[in-house]
Amino acid sequence: MEKLYYSISEVAQILGEKDSLVRYWSNEFPRFIKPYRNAKGNRMFKAEDIETLKQIHYLVKEKGYTLDGATKFLSEDRGTVDRRVRVLNSLKDIRSQLVEVMESL
Repeated sequence: MEKLYYSISEVAQILGEKDSLVRYWSNEFPRFIKPYRNAKGNRMFKAEDIETLKQIHYLVKEKGYTLDGATKFLSEDRGTVDRRVRVLNSLKDIRSQLVEVMESL
């Protein structure tokens, strides 16, 4: 069962980045990421926010877009980015499974 909300450290771990980067991106992309704040004021992210952060990660870290370029790209052609990110994640999962199989031989 999937969780409803994820903490900033859980999101950072999913992305393989630091908490500070997730915090920075959530501030820089308020149009796309709207984290819920709990009673303590901590950011809590939904699954949709995590998918958006994965798209931002792909555009900025893998494709080399600036933050402004990533914002423009997400505004104009978000479907293409979503498909590419999903394919990339699937390929990474397949690779890790193959590495496990190879190590078990």
